[in-house]
Amino acid sequence: MRNLLILAALATTLTACGGKRSIYGNGPDELAIARAAPLVVPPDFGLAPPTPGAPRALGVDAQAAAMEALFGPGVKPPPKSQAEQQLLDRAGAAASDPAIRSQAGDPKTSAVNKGTFLTEVLAAPVGARDPALADVKVPQGI
Repeated sequence: MRNLLILAALATTLTACGGKRSIYGNGPDELAIARAAPLVVPPDFGLAPPTPGAPRALGVDAQAAAMEALFGPGVKPPPKSQAEQQLLDRAGAAASDPAIRSQAGDPKTSAVNKGTFLTEVLAAPVGARDPALADVKVPQGI
């Protein structure tokens, strides 16, 4: 009688375990492949890349364009103060050099000394994987 009860309990347990898949669903199908939407090339809106050495487009004020994009058409940026205009004039903002990009990487270009670490990072070869190049030593007392 005892063996019959154990056998009945075991059969009931196994029957309950067999229905687990239908209770919890079938689960994910690892062989099913979802098809992604194809890539779509957006329209170019008639934009053309800038030509080297060509003068900047006249009449396009970046600050005014940004203000209109943020706050709607017709919004104008406030006029520059006298101090701001003097700062821009002293910095030479109106007289930009068209060949500045080719001069920026020239070793003869004068620059502010940012320390030996920055010099080492800039002089590191492309794709360098040496962890010693990325080691930053912070001076004591900072």
